[in-house]
Order: sequence, then structure tokens, then C-alpha cells
Amino acid sequence: MIAVIGGTGLTEPHFLNDIQIQQVSTPFGQQSVQVLIGTLDGKQVAFLPRHGRGHKVPPHKIDYRANLWALQKVGVKAVIGVNAVGGIHSETGPGRLAVPKQIIDYTWGREHTFFAEGLDSVTHIDFTQPYDESLRALLIDNAGDTAVWPEGVYGCTQGPRLESAAEVQRLQRDGCDMIGMTGMPEAALARELGIAYACLALSVNWAAGLTDELITMEAIEKVLSKGMEEAIGLLRRALQHYDSITAQ
Repeated sequence: MIAVIGGTGLTEPHFLNDIQIQQVSTPFGQQSVQVLIGTLDGKQVAFLPRHGRGHKVPPHKIDYRANLWALQKVGVKAVIGVNAVGGIHSETGPGRLAVPKQIIDYTWGREHTFFAEGLDSVTHIDFTQPYDESLRALLIDNAGDTAVWPEGVYGCTQGPRLESAAEVQRLQRDGCDMIGMTGMPEAALARELGIAYACLALSVNWAAGLTDELITMEAIEKVLSKGMEEAIGLLRRALQHYDSITAQ
């Protein structure tokens, strides 16, 4: 089964039918995680709202370990994480979708690994290519008429505040093409559990200092409204063809 982790702008799985809610117990901080499981053209798809129902949990407080653990427990083998980002590269202007190839983690203090206690030996994962190429291709190949940039480096910052102009300049020098707050440790935790993972990023604004315009939630919400419709359309097409990559 494949899952979608919805972020800002995608908090409910309106693209699924016959939705059932499962409360999944985990060994982590929160008592249980709510996973929604529905169907799309007869195929089971799981959905998890990253920030909780009602979008109440800020990026640095998300229990990423519990979320990924719960998805694995209900039988998820692949995850598409949907992320709202700020654009740095010319290809990541507001409203543009991207399927990044790489990630740089600037977060701190987050519980970022399952391999911390009770180990038989120290465990390391290969994170050379942080995103699953088959899942990336699934998203790119099902873009249709939607403009999708099939490249990019996602810089993950701590949040919940937005970045300063100087911080954006630093990220730009580091090679980041877009900035978000929730891409890590989600991607690494999926890798630790053996879950294929890819990111579908929607740019909702230019990053701080790249234009003279102020970043406002009103402007971001306007971009989210239209851009997420395109993202959901792409997701629907990709999810319908997921079986084609599992058969390879």
C-alpha cells in the first residue's frame, strides 16, 4: 500500500473514497496516530495529516517517528510526502511544483532516528540518494499538463518562523533550491524503516529577500489554493499507476 503524507494545504484526503480511520498505537511520545485509509479507483491508499487533523502541530513539534511507524504498521510500503516550500531557484517560483532529488538538513533537536537505544550494534543507513528514484519517476511521468521541475535540493530548516534574508543567502550558497520545514527527519526515518519515499513540493512564495514583496499568509494561501489543486491532480494520476512500479 502507498501513503500520502499531507502538509500545509493538504490536511484532508478529499481525493479518496470510502475512508476509514485507524488509531495506531506507537512506542513513541503520542499515544496513537490517526491514519486514514481510503480507496482510489479500487486501490487502497493511506493518508496521514503531518500536522494533525486541523493543522495544529508546528513543524518542530511533529512526532515524525510515530507517524512513520504508524504507516509501516498498517502495511505502507511507499510514501509520497507533500510539502509547501519557499522558492530559491528560478524554477521554483510561487505555484510551481517540484520533485526534488536531494536534501540538506538544517534542523536540530528533533528525534531523527529509530536507531538510538536497545541496539545489538550501531546502525547506519545509506542516504546518498535520499529519495526513491522509482517514486520520483512515478510523480514526474504523471505530471501531464502540470509544469513540474524534476530536480532540486530541498533545504529543511527548523521553523516555525520563516528565514531571514541572510539565511536564505546562505542556503542559496549551499546549493539549496527550495526551503521547507518538514522534509527531515521524515525522509530519513522512512529509509530506516525500508519505506520508499519521495517528495512533491509546492512553492508558495519566493524565499525571504529574493524580492521586495513582504511574505504574507494571505498571499501564501492564495497560491496554496490553486497550486494544491494541481498537486492533487498529479497525485491522483500517480497513485493510479503505483502498481506499475511495484511490479518491476
